Amino acid sequence: MNEQSTTATAALNELLRIMACLRHPSLGCPWDLQQSFATIAPHTLEETYEVLDCIERGDLQHLPEELGDLLFQVVFYARLGEEAGLFDFNAIAQLISGKLLRRHPHVFPRATLDSFGAEPTLDANGVSQQWEAIKADERRAAQDDHSILADVPLALGALLRAAKLQKRASRHGLDWPDAAQVMHKLDEELSELKAALARGAQAEIAEEFGDLLFSVVNLGRHLHCEAESALRAANRKFERRVRAVEALCAAAGKNMRDCGAAELDEWWRQVKREQEQ
Repeated sequence: MNEQSTTATAALNELLRIMACLRHPSLGCPWDLQQSFATIAPHTLEETYEVLDCIERGDLQHLPEELGDLLFQVVFYARLGEEAGLFDFNAIAQLISGKLLRRHPHVFPRATLDSFGAEPTLDANGVSQQWEAIKADERRAAQDDHSILADVPLALGALLRAAKLQKRASRHGLDWPDAAQVMHKLDEELSELKAALARGAQAEIAEEFGDLLFSVVNLGRHLHCEAESALRAANRKFERRVRAVEALCAAAGKNMRDCGAAELDEWWRQVKREQEQ
């Protein structure tokens, strides 16, 4: 084991010991002692998005801190599992190691670390196809539900899950041939939403709105634009512009609520022009 590996092992062991102290029945942290798998889950999602936010903003300076927060979530789950006699951190690490060795036969021919060293024979596209084939074999062996969609997690965010469902179906031939066809479908879904609005049926409106969103995700996939990332970028742009309009209002000695629609629209257009230059 080299010096870098030794340092990493020591740092991880320290983190595991800190987690054990936090969960000590009598000396630990009262908040940490109250937590369960279910109560920690929302924090895991929040920490994941904070990692993504750092990456998308190019804030690599704070990325290690955010990755540490995310790692702590895994350590927390491991401790809860160990206390319940279900699993521990070693089991988690061994499972992912085994999966990576098994799913990279072009790198580890015998699915062991010792078999590393052969020149890869696949390009990136070939690796992706092989990966999916191996995953499909694992699904068939591990569960009774043999649907091509069986292991797409229900808990994923709706945009991400829609993209994964579409991508999985596409691999089996169920897809539009190109973006132009998806845009035609988008127009169709918008027309159906307008018709539902005209009828005033709220349940139907919600269903058609969902179909429209699903088609938008599909269009993004065909345009090689990941819907979740694109929407987060749009959110950030909207936030920048709203904050800039707020600044203009404040400079004019006004509050946004006291401004008329025409005035706000003019400031919005001004901000948009300035930020697009």
